[in-house]
Amino acid sequence: MSGRPVMKVPRKTARIAAILACAALGLGAGPAKKPALPAAGKVNWLTQVGLTAQGAHRYGNPDAPVKLVEYVSYTCPHCAHFHKESEAVLRATVVPKGQVSVTVSNFLRNPLDLTVATLTNCGDPKRFFVRHAAFMGTQETWLAKAQGFNKEQQARWYQGELPIRMRAIASDMGFYAKMEGWGISRPQVDACFDDKAAFDRLRAQQADAEALGVQGTPSFTLNGKLIEEHDWPSVSKAITESLARQRSGNI
Repeated sequence: MSGRPVMKVPRKTARIAAILACAALGLGAGPAKKPALPAAGKVNWLTQVGLTAQGAHRYGNPDAPVKLVEYVSYTCPHCAHFHKESEAVLRATVVPKGQVSVTVSNFLRNPLDLTVATLTNCGDPKRFFVRHAAFMGTQETWLAKAQGFNKEQQARWYQGELPIRMRAIASDMGFYAKMEGWGISRPQVDACFDDKAAFDRLRAQQADAEALGVQGTPSFTLNGKLIEEHDWPSVSKAITESLARQRSGNI
């Protein structure tokens, strides 16, 4: 496999999955056919945000002939790199044409992952991708800060009930102030940390990824099928080839 290596999941992933369990895209099976897209200018697909059955966020045409799902970890440097390389291109080309939809699904590896995933999911769902882009775009800064804490300082991140842990992380990392910049107050953030339904959605995304055979991040599916590519140049090529097959009818 060429390109950037996939970030393998450490053993902590199993523990995070267990914690979540305790804390309380395919095209379809019928004959393949091209969806009828509305006339140009009728729909701004970039503003069309929806939720999957697992609570993952999607933007773009929900009936796009090619559906890309990204399985990401917020503490994965390769995921942040992929985001920086792909985001502007996708939003300027195939997504506004209604040809491709993009879904971001969480794959948790540690308590910091869980905290950031909860924060990006906190608030208006239509603003999810604003928060997602902000955390991915500044990952290098806040992840360096997290790595600056010693084990004794991080101890409260790994002990106690999950809402208490996430409050400690958000406080230590300055995430409360970051959320206030989007009009989400500290009490509102704490309510998100206490939201059992939010944990259930993240757990469902984790289970979906594991059922597909996702073993590291970033990983991707095209039209529900896990692909071997893990970097933007390779994923971009796979999208182009999939669109070509759709046009020729060789699906």
